[in-house]
Amino acid sequence: MTARGIVTEVIEGLVPITRRTTSSLIVDQLRERIVDGTFPPGGQMAEAQLAATFGISRGPVREALQRLVQEGLLVNIKNRGVFVIELGPADLADVCLSRRLIERKAASLLWKSKDERHLSRLDVAAAELAATTGDSWAEVVERDLAFHESLVESAESPRLSRMFATLVAETRIGLATRPEARRERAALVAEHRALIELLRDGTERRLLAAIDAHLDASLGSARPTAARQGRAGATDSPA
Repeated sequence: MTARGIVTEVIEGLVPITRRTTSSLIVDQLRERIVDGTFPPGGQMAEAQLAATFGISRGPVREALQRLVQEGLLVNIKNRGVFVIELGPADLADVCLSRRLIERKAASLLWKSKDERHLSRLDVAAAELAATTGDSWAEVVERDLAFHESLVESAESPRLSRMFATLVAETRIGLATRPEARRERAALVAEHRALIELLRDGTERRLLAAIDAHLDASLGSARPTAARQGRAGATDSPA
């Protein structure tokens, strides 16, 4: 990764916190600034400056940065420091492909089981997105991703959920660094509710097609090759 200089001009946008708060509050603030693009991809996260801004010791800041490294939003380069990850077009295409394969499978399983526990959780996630004001893109992104995390969790596979957690982190960066990816909250809400309706009463083929369309609209036109798409759709049931 090529560093683009230490991030200094945006430090003033952070809110000082007291010693009684935990590193979780620092994580929340930094994550939001990364997602909304305030901290640009490739920018170095200066531990000492962040600690001075927050008015605390460097320990909690270091812990917060490491947590964001674990989430996939930052990368720790030996002897150089911690940087915001950079995702190129090929990376975003791969994220889209990987999410498509995982979410299609999870949706197919839930469509077959009609497990109301998981469907109700999706109802709640859609309602929480609808309840956002839309003023904060970072908040919209978090609520959107929470819906998709609930969908994948419906497969009840811890390994699948762990795999998806990495894709969620990379999606956050992808949405933050592509202004054209910003969408109207109302459109996202409508698409989420449509997916829930298809899970309950639609055909599997229409459901999987809706997932493809939703991911393409959110992550761009990074579609898999025809061969890969054919393999992904091999489990489709007749409409």
